[in-house]
Amino acid sequence: MSVPYNHKAIESKWRKHWEEKPVNVNDGKKPKYYCLDMFPYPSGNGLHVGHWRGYVISDVWSRYKMLQGYYLIHPMGWDAFGLPAENYAIKTGQHPAISTKQNVDNIKRQINEIASIYDWDMEVNTTDPDFYKWTQWIFVKMFKEGLAYEKEFPINWCPSCKTGLANEEVTNGVCERCGTAVTKKNLRQWMLRITKYADRLLADLDKLDWPEKVKKMQSDWIGKSYGAEVEFPVEGTDEKITVYTTRPDTLYGATFMVLAPEHALAAGLATEETKEAVEKYIYDSSMKSNVDRLQDKEKTGVFTGSYALNPLNGAKVPIWLSDYVLADYGTGAIMCVPAHDDRDFEFATKFNIPIIQVIAKDGKEIEHMTEAYTEAAGTMINSGEWNGMESSVLKKEAPMMIEERGIGRKTVNYKLRDWVFSRQRYWGEPIPIVHCPKCGNVPVPEEDLPLRLPDVESYEPTGTGESPLAAIEDWVNCKCPVCGADAKRETNTMPQWAGSSWYFLRYVDSHNDKELVSKEKADKYLPVDMYIGGVEHAVLHLLYSRFYTKFLYDIGAVDFDEPFQKLFNQGMITGKNGIKMSKSKGNVVSPDDLVRDYGCDSLRMYELFVGPPELDAEWDDRGIDGVYRFITRFWKLVTENKDKDVKPTKEMLKVRHTMVHTITQRLESFSLNTVVSGFMEFNNKMIELAKREGGIDKETLETAVILLAPFTPHLSEELWEQLGHTESVFKNEWPKYDTEAMKDDEVQVPVQINGKTKVVISIPAECSKEEALASGKAAIADKLTGTVVKEIYVPKKILNFVVK
Repeated sequence: MSVPYNHKAIESKWRKHWEEKPVNVNDGKKPKYYCLDMFPYPSGNGLHVGHWRGYVISDVWSRYKMLQGYYLIHPMGWDAFGLPAENYAIKTGQHPAISTKQNVDNIKRQINEIASIYDWDMEVNTTDPDFYKWTQWIFVKMFKEGLAYEKEFPINWCPSCKTGLANEEVTNGVCERCGTAVTKKNLRQWMLRITKYADRLLADLDKLDWPEKVKKMQSDWIGKSYGAEVEFPVEGTDEKITVYTTRPDTLYGATFMVLAPEHALAAGLATEETKEAVEKYIYDSSMKSNVDRLQDKEKTGVFTGSYALNPLNGAKVPIWLSDYVLADYGTGAIMCVPAHDDRDFEFATKFNIPIIQVIAKDGKEIEHMTEAYTEAAGTMINSGEWNGMESSVLKKEAPMMIEERGIGRKTVNYKLRDWVFSRQRYWGEPIPIVHCPKCGNVPVPEEDLPLRLPDVESYEPTGTGESPLAAIEDWVNCKCPVCGADAKRETNTMPQWAGSSWYFLRYVDSHNDKELVSKEKADKYLPVDMYIGGVEHAVLHLLYSRFYTKFLYDIGAVDFDEPFQKLFNQGMITGKNGIKMSKSKGNVVSPDDLVRDYGCDSLRMYELFVGPPELDAEWDDRGIDGVYRFITRFWKLVTENKDKDVKPTKEMLKVRHTMVHTITQRLESFSLNTVVSGFMEFNNKMIELAKREGGIDKETLETAVILLAPFTPHLSEELWEQLGHTESVFKNEWPKYDTEAMKDDEVQVPVQINGKTKVVISIPAECSKEEALASGKAAIADKLTGTVVKEIYVPKKILNFVVK
């Protein structure tokens, strides 16, 4: 009888062993493989089973690569600046660094329960001055290259919290945290000129082995479009309104235009009769966030009382304001062609504005339009000299025609906007800029970095739009590094994205105090080969990281311009009914109890078994029982057969090589849930074989133990030792398969008469047609009545005798 499986004793034993003898050691000879998790924000809530999923996936992949002969760079760190710690400090008076350290210690303990091969010598923390020195250094370099600049900018403002809010922090026009109505406030902001990199960020998506969905999301966010800027003169004035359109071919159908309420001309276009309504509309719009404005289903608007003139035919075009037009996209003004745009059609119908069709399918105008004709194909009508042209051809030619007539220009536009890079908060990296009355904005000298975050007495926002740093006079007041005059420090801090946009570079040289990363280590270990994290970061974090990497490449800090070669996005683990796990909903499942009751290896396997790793999955504790049963059965199979000295049969060889092939193929395609089910299937086959043959050969058992090692490292180490080995299971190579050994000696073939199966027979897999037909005929001799007019053999598939 074998000793029963005891997960507590086994896992405790191997944890101690790995601490003394790590399995992932850089001997200087192996090629590197850099597998990276998106580093976590150290929340006070700790980890739940949903967080485990991504970390288990990355560790399984890392251990698999280790068995393929790689030295694994598999680090972990902390994205630790941010709002929650600051809000906690405001509430309790405790410095954010204290609560952050407590949270990091707790999550680090929980992460170690996963038994991942993280290299803690590489650990980074974005709040460590030795780390943010280099975050500031990058900003200084960007400032010197003209990529960091200041601009007055309207931001979402909460009068109660006395601070600026990101769009994501505004819901239905109110502050997400306190419920106060949000207003707009013009504040001086630091911006990063990411738009300068728009074309490269778009074109280089083709280089990446990323999910197509993510590449499309980035492409849509950058939003490159081709069209024309067209100038509409304002009737009775010298003013012109410039609109950007991707459909200059529809210019004759523009029956009104809409300006963003923030447009520079908006208030001035109001007449005596409309002034009050226009001013109210502008004010009401200022209370909404851009997100809410774009999501509002009901279109609102106000007529200014003024008209523009269509530059092609001089027709009067009423000028409206509507909050669905944003000031920072295009020119903040659009021409509206209701016959060919759903949104414009809805607006024109609501406000009784004329609709003129200018594109017609087969050249026939639609009488009494009930919806917009949005197909960008057809013949031009009601379009003066453009009548009869094909719209798709005119769409390409119209920008040049407009340019030749002097009423506009051919233009390329982007949805991507420059990055608002400052926050009016305390808990972030200080922006290393000094404001000098003589020299203007001056960067802190690189040798004086890091510019440390000072201690403050109060973390409360000032209410003036400045961060709490503005109240520390002995920190704010300084000398200009250039001329020595009295000057003031910048008091805004950087957003949380700042550190996470480059942290992956620092891991491989995290103790270097002379440079961001040495050339030698960058060449040896970078870039990241596999990046694993949630799809919620598909746009911003990944786009910002690509922007930072391209900039660092341009200044010679690294010699590659894309940070992550391959990307995998795991789905979310949810509570019952697909509801996101959160403390407030009371549906958080902690891994701690499951590790205690079932063991780390069982939970690791179950995290992968719950469903395809790229899809969301609903957590159900009951499923872990099945995985635990599999582990105990596999344990029993190995421990009961390890000393039997069974010689391998053909069937055992076939099972062994088929198992290696199946597990490898599924693992390579990241179908991790089917890898687990594959292990269960082959375990059943081996148990059946052992019963039939009186045991199973040792090499097949060893192969199964190695294959399982990335998934259940403790179990595999213990069984490898029990199989008589003194070195770690991870010193092995990933098993190879032989396709010849996988082939069947015999195949099961149905024998049919007139297409109806009468019997199934076994025949040699490689037998000739004549042999197959003879075997089939013999098997149905008593059923063959009549004359056989045709004999059919589809090799290894079917025998059919056509009888009359």
